[in-house]
Formats: sequence, structure tokens, C-alpha cells
Amino acid sequence: MIKTINNYRSHYNSIVRLGIPIVLGQLGNVILGFIDTIMVGQYSGQALSAAGFVNNIFNLGIFAMLGFSYGATPIIGAFYGRHDDNNVGHSFRDSIWANILFGIIVMAAYTLLYLNLGNLDQPEELLPLMRPYFLTLLASLPFVMLFNSFKQFTDSVSATKTALWVIVVGNLTNILLNYLLIFGVGGMPEMGLLGAGIATLASRTLMALLFAALIIKQKRFRTYKTGFGARRSHRRDVTQLFKVGTPLAVQMGMETASFSLASLLMGWLGATELAAFQVMCTTGSLCFLVYYGIAAAACIRISHYRGRGEWNKVGETANASLHIILAVAMVLSAGIALFKNELAATFTADTAIQAMFTAMLIPMLTYQVSDGIQINYANALRGIAVTKPMGIYAFISFILLALPTSYLLGFTAGLGGIGVAYGLPVGLTAAAILYCTRFRKELKRR
Repeated sequence: MIKTINNYRSHYNSIVRLGIPIVLGQLGNVILGFIDTIMVGQYSGQALSAAGFVNNIFNLGIFAMLGFSYGATPIIGAFYGRHDDNNVGHSFRDSIWANILFGIIVMAAYTLLYLNLGNLDQPEELLPLMRPYFLTLLASLPFVMLFNSFKQFTDSVSATKTALWVIVVGNLTNILLNYLLIFGVGGMPEMGLLGAGIATLASRTLMALLFAALIIKQKRFRTYKTGFGARRSHRRDVTQLFKVGTPLAVQMGMETASFSLASLLMGWLGATELAAFQVMCTTGSLCFLVYYGIAAAACIRISHYRGRGEWNKVGETANASLHIILAVAMVLSAGIALFKNELAATFTADTAIQAMFTAMLIPMLTYQVSDGIQINYANALRGIAVTKPMGIYAFISFILLALPTSYLLGFTAGLGGIGVAYGLPVGLTAAAILYCTRFRKELKRR
């Protein structure tokens, strides 16, 4: 054991150094999700149910956009690893164009979904709350696209602290506006759930503009300015980003779809199940985004090693990342299990929602190790630019396995909301096996 730790010590240090700003940024997003959910839940149970459904639906598109933006990391990271500054800058510009094009597609899909919102068999009394909230989140998507482009660029060149500061400013803005607009404090109108949506739109706009200003002004990014404006973007370069990024978008989208479609099933069961599932998803996202921050740091290191052809270090980095993630998973799971009642009471005073949430924690804690493994090897595959099979693996895991399991256990077996939640560990475990197996196979080939 001591020998293993010594062998991986440098990798642990590098991953932690790069990963802490990413993790803190992700934690900031989760804390914001906690506060959003708490504020909306304190306003009304109906607002919490409506927010839960719309947020889970939008998570599908937002994570698909995030996954697509990940395609820039292995490309920019490989050039950075070879100290090719011109191509770093040029690939950054290409990634902005690619993200804009992909985002337009996502926005078109959500516009069609909005027009059919009343046909999704959700509680009728929630629709007047869902519709305006939906539109504010839709309007914020262009700024999410720009933020993703900027973040993947700065992360790929090891400047992970830049995004952290942007996220901190954006989240503080969101919290303040939530307080003012949801409850009508300080002379502001009491807007309830719509106020939360406007706060989200304002904070996402601010984050994109602030990020752009930092990249333009900071001296460390000026070395890439020549490559950024050296020549026009070619269709071939943008197409390459689509080839790498689209499978990642599918992979992230399918994983998120398993949660979004589970939310749809929860809505069929009732407002209590839907609200409890929203609280469960917010809690589970805390763990996931910590795992992701660690794995994303490993992905950055892996892309650099790939650019230099150091494949032995690629494998060592993936292993070191897994060690850290598994240790963190054990700690987080123990903490959630120990303070489950306090956690439930923090979100809502409704005892029925609290009881359902506490029951749903069992399947949520069941999938923590699988979730950590699958995000580790998904990022390892991304780092070596082997993304094509990931969409297929995600479809098998989350659509062919997780969703039918949720329906069978929740409705056919009559287990209700708890049964629906148990489909999630099935999908995440399958994904962990598939991603890990493929990554090991790719290493052997090299």
C-alpha cells in the first residue's frame, strides 16, 4: 500500500492542485442548487414541484451542452502539452463557433418542448408556474454556451482558478437576486418561482460577460491571441470538434435523461414524489460534481500526456484519480446517511416530502461508487479523445437498462417513487463497467 502511494504521489498532487478549483466551482453550483431549492421550497410546495420538473428537464440540455463543450479539452490540451500556442488559440476560437452551433440546436428542441408542455401529463395546477419559469431558463442558454466554451479553454491550459472566481461571483449574484425576487424583499415585486428564473438568467449573463473580460485582460492568455486571430475557422476544424464533442453530448445527455425521465415518472405518481425526487437529485448532484471535479482534473493531465505521447502516465493518472474519487465517495456517503433527517428538514417543512426523500436516499447512496467509477473513466476516455463509443455505452446503460428498470419497479412492481429511483444504480453500474473496460482496452492497444 505504501509503495502504491509513493508511486502515485506526484499524480495525486497534480490532480488535487488542478482539481480543487474545479471541485470548489462545482460545489458552488451545488450550493446554489441547494439554496435555490430551499428558497423555492420555503416559498411553496407547488413552486418546489414545478421547479423540480423544469430543472430536471433543462438538466438534459444543459448537460448535453456541457458534454459537447468537453470535446475541446483533448484537442486544446494536446496542443498545450506540446507547447503549440498558435493551435491552442485557434482551437479555442473553433470551439466557440462549434458550441454556438450546437446550442442553437438545443434551443430549438426546447422551444418545441415548451409548445408541448401541457401534453406531458404533469399536474395541471403546476403548469401556470412551469411555463414562465421555463422561458427564463430557455433565454439563459446562449450564455451557458459561451461560459462552457471559456471554461473548457481555461481548464485545458491548466488555468482552473479562473472559472472558479467567475462561478463565485455568478452564484453570489444569483443568491442575492433569488432573495429579492422570490419573496419581494427591499421593494422588489414578489415573483415566486419566476423570480428564481430571472435570477438564474441574470447570473448566467453576468458570468459569460465576466469570463470574456478576464480572458481578454489577463496576461497569461495573451500568448494565444495570435493563434485565435491567425486565420478563419475552417469547416474541417469545426467538424472535428463535432466529431469529438457530439458523442460526449450524447453520453452526458443520456445520463441526465435517465434522471429527467425518472422525474417525469415521479410526476405521474404525484407532486410529493416529484418534490422529494428534486431534493434527492440536488443532494446527489453534490457528490457527482465533486467526483467530476477530480475526474476533470485527471482528464486535463491525461490530454497533456497524450499530446506528448506518454501513455504510461495516462494510465497512472486515471488510476490515481480513481483512488481519490473512491475515498471521497465513502466520506460523502457516510455524511449524508448520518445527517439524512437534518438534510430533509433543511429543504422543506412538509413531512410527507421529508419521509419520501429519506426513503429515496437508499437507492441514491447505493450508486455512489458506480457513479464515481463511471465519471472517472468517462473523463479518462475524453482525455485520450476516444469519445465515439461513449454515446452508445450511455444509451445502453441509461436508456435500455435504467429507464425500463425504473418503470418496472415503480409501476409494474408497485414500489412507487422508491422503485423509480432504484433504476438509477442499474444504469450507473452498467456505465462504469463499459467505460472502464474500454479505457483499459485502449491503453493495451498503445
